[in-house]
Amino acid sequence: MLRLEKLSCGYGAIRAVEDLSIDVPAGSTLALLGPNGAGKTSTIMAIMGQTTIHAGRILFEGSDITRRPAVTRGALGIALVPEGRRLFSDLTVEENLTVGGYCRSVAHDSINRERAYDLFPWLYERRKQLAGSMSGGEQQMLAIGRALMVEPKLLLIDELSLGLMPKMVDLCLQAIERLRQGGLTLVLVEQSAARALEIAERVCVLVSGSAVFFGPAAIARADTALFESFLSSRPQDPTAQQERR
Repeated sequence: MLRLEKLSCGYGAIRAVEDLSIDVPAGSTLALLGPNGAGKTSTIMAIMGQTTIHAGRILFEGSDITRRPAVTRGALGIALVPEGRRLFSDLTVEENLTVGGYCRSVAHDSINRERAYDLFPWLYERRKQLAGSMSGGEQQMLAIGRALMVEPKLLLIDELSLGLMPKMVDLCLQAIERLRQGGLTLVLVEQSAARALEIAERVCVLVSGSAVFFGPAAIARADTALFESFLSSRPQDPTAQQERR
């Protein structure tokens, strides 16, 4: 579904990610983890076409989309739940969902809204409420629902649990699990490594823009001490990185 080949990207001349190669099979979930400033969000934004690509390629369903304009990626089937949600606070729940389906026909609008309401019944109950008046957890549900209006094949989620109460985190993760079981391909950036590993099949750990681990999530679950050392580490020497891959 998704492949990054020796990707180096950043913002202008600044490189936030260097020589990153990962692949995400269709229907699988990848957890993208690492310390603050590791390059996780930069990787997500590169897939969405929102960073400067210095080298490498991004392949989606076998096609090279490295230089495709960002505005076209929703129509390809790539959707983002951004960090901080970034809703239209002065629009209602229903209006936010409609805006989310900008690249799909009007005929699909009601079908996709029902999909979002089925996943999050609270959204239906609050469909006429302004998004800015909702709690953080409700807004995160709306951000996920808005992304689903694109009818994505690949859903990118940046910091799902950031700033949310534990109950709301549980509800959002339950919804993500439903989407995963339905066959949606997911890339999840998450501050809680333990929660991310509950649903991911693969994990990539970034440190200072470089991958220090990429492999089955089962390895991380089996050796938590080793895995925690990755999350708190500084960049390792290239030979050690390659061995861990």
